[in-house]
Amino acid sequence: MQIEVACYSGYRGEETPRQIRLGDRKIEVKEIQDRWLAPNHRYFKVLGDDNAIYILRHDAESWDWDLTFYKEKE
Repeated sequence: MQIEVACYSGYRGEETPRQIRLGDRKIEVKEIQDRWLAPNHRYFKVLGDDNAIYILRHDAESWDWDLTFYKEKE
């Protein structure tokens, strides 16, 4: 699912997600739980202010963001 992500822009440009937008819904990122690199993507596992877990994928070439995983709080 393609989404909009607002980021903290450090010296490398878009580097750390701060807010996720899913349609009209805005989720603040409370915590970055993990991050890792793939050849053409960067992944972030984040905890939202709704206490759900999200895995976000950032395409390094197109600068698009995708939601690859979502899990509600149990």
